[in-house]
Amino acid sequence: MNPSPDTLTRRNFLRMASTAAAATTAGFPLLSLADGLAPRRKLGVALVGLGNYSEHQLAPALARTKLCRLAGLVSGNPVKAAAWARKWDVPARSVYRYEDIDRVADNPDIDIVYVVTPPSLHREFVVRAAKAGKHVISEKPLAPTVADCDAMIEACRAAKVKFSVGYRLHFDPYHRELMRLARSGELGGFDDMVSEHSFRMRFDNWRSNRALSGGGPMMDMGIYVIQGALMAQNEVVPVAVTAYEEPKQNPERFVDVEESMRFTLEFPNGAVMHGGSNYDRPEDRFWLRAKKGWMDFPASAYSYQVKYCATSRGPLSFPIAAYPYQQAAQMDDFADCLLTGRETPVPGEMGRRDIRIVQAIYQAARTGKRVVL
Repeated sequence: MNPSPDTLTRRNFLRMASTAAAATTAGFPLLSLADGLAPRRKLGVALVGLGNYSEHQLAPALARTKLCRLAGLVSGNPVKAAAWARKWDVPARSVYRYEDIDRVADNPDIDIVYVVTPPSLHREFVVRAAKAGKHVISEKPLAPTVADCDAMIEACRAAKVKFSVGYRLHFDPYHRELMRLARSGELGGFDDMVSEHSFRMRFDNWRSNRALSGGGPMMDMGIYVIQGALMAQNEVVPVAVTAYEEPKQNPERFVDVEESMRFTLEFPNGAVMHGGSNYDRPEDRFWLRAKKGWMDFPASAYSYQVKYCATSRGPLSFPIAAYPYQQAAQMDDFADCLLTGRETPVPGEMGRRDIRIVQAIYQAARTGKRVVL
């Protein structure tokens, strides 16, 4: 389990004192050990795509990071980009159109490119950012297909840049406690899990357009359920899946994507996850039974701020004010990886792993057969 962002920062600042020469050689900005451990220059992050998630989550989170700052904008809407630049004090030289993203190669203020477009566009912009020599974060889901994921991973490997997927839950204290319990075996191992992550989509948007989304709620929300199951299983992948698509309640809206998906993940130790995701009702829960206890996220299981978890040992509750935005911790951790040379705990390969599982679920639903991974 990862330590808290505060612990990470303090420990790593001390460690960086002995690795400053290596960091300089690698071209990374150096952080000052003085002035309350404040960085001399935070790593610059460019957001590619200025939609809802960037506006309401990533940009505010960047304002709360200790190692990062919003340093660049990439958008297809020049009016929106100009408004963002004014609000977040981003210079005009660091504002780009989608077709100009390659020019970030010449911008020393940008260290990290965070791709936040619809999933079908992730591959293009990750590959272009990597070729521009920038480290990359891609929002989840990593891409619609495993082949897309492979191309993104290979582009980053060839360019010798680090690549991470935006799995914010790995930096949430509740889910980190889940991972700790799974690793320690204190509860004897989780063997029965039930979870659903859904919301009611009231109007048409890119999520119902397969060409942009790559799929429906299974691709968008169900991937969180997969992450939860794998956290509880120490990141061991399932051996088989079964699935079925539920009848559509709004067929005129969900023409080429599913509206609701139910699925089962079977793990090599006999553990089972019964999961679901849909666009027709709000649901955000996760229940886990272990041999010696249980955990229950009755609501907000995968939300931006998990509020509560009941356990067989008593309630688990972290005051919201006591921990930062999940995304702030996520981006600070990635910056720390760049500064210290360690590997990210949420690499592109993890995103690929989950897309492989999603594709198997779609295959199982399409064929009505159990699919072995």
